[in-house]
Amino acid sequence: MLLQSEIVECNLRPSTQYIKAMKLLENSSFEALSSQLCVETGDSHILGRIESYSCKMAGDDKHMFKQFCQEGEPHVLEALSPPQSSATSPPQLGKSSEDGENPLSDKCCRKTLFYLITTLNESFRPDYDFSAARAHEFSREPSLNWVMNAVNSSLFSAVGEEFNSLGPELWSAIDQEINLQGCDIYSYNPDLDSDPFGEEGSLWSFNYFFYNKKLKRIVFFTCRSVSVLSGYGRGCLDNELDMELDDEEEMDEFTEDRFPRALCV
Repeated sequence: MLLQSEIVECNLRPSTQYIKAMKLLENSSFEALSSQLCVETGDSHILGRIESYSCKMAGDDKHMFKQFCQEGEPHVLEALSPPQSSATSPPQLGKSSEDGENPLSDKCCRKTLFYLITTLNESFRPDYDFSAARAHEFSREPSLNWVMNAVNSSLFSAVGEEFNSLGPELWSAIDQEINLQGCDIYSYNPDLDSDPFGEEGSLWSFNYFFYNKKLKRIVFFTCRSVSVLSGYGRGCLDNELDMELDDEEEMDEFTEDRFPRALCV
């Protein structure tokens, strides 16, 4: 799994108070998939992570939520940016949204916005602070099929044939954790000044939130491609290699202890 310190190098926005209200849920399948999504493809580094977060708030979390909602009531709707898929995918008619309004209206309540922002904060802490993020930096995707196709297309073009076996495993693991058919899907699409993946060498990126209101859970899937010429992301791949070498050395030591090598005179 990617180390937080190796994902980013600088703060996105200064903030006087850091919003933290999401609990990372352990998922061995996501950890294994995240490791497989950290690869070098010749001309680029692929850096991907899948994480699951609980939206159940404790006492301190509720206090931060009240502070976040000082500008408006929790169920006041805020305008989102149009989804990037709106021009290329048919609308998913008949699907009820978590706010009860038309899923094509590009709005969400402040409570949902709080969950999205705190998910970003927890996933990228302490390197980035998204507390100042606004509703227009998020979109609601009207089609699960479009999101799956967009993710598959990006990863297949980057990884190649190897993704044919990884893809079904990836979506099966996400579905088991979050029940995709019961989710509203959001994406984070900041402007260039706010984009944590906007530094030199970044080729493409996506950030999707699969939010299941009934389960009170969010699965966050983030991935980016960085040019090898930038040198960015090298630390992650080196760390993966170091861990593999350490495992091999431990196995060699174990073998030597059990089966000492014969000395030739």
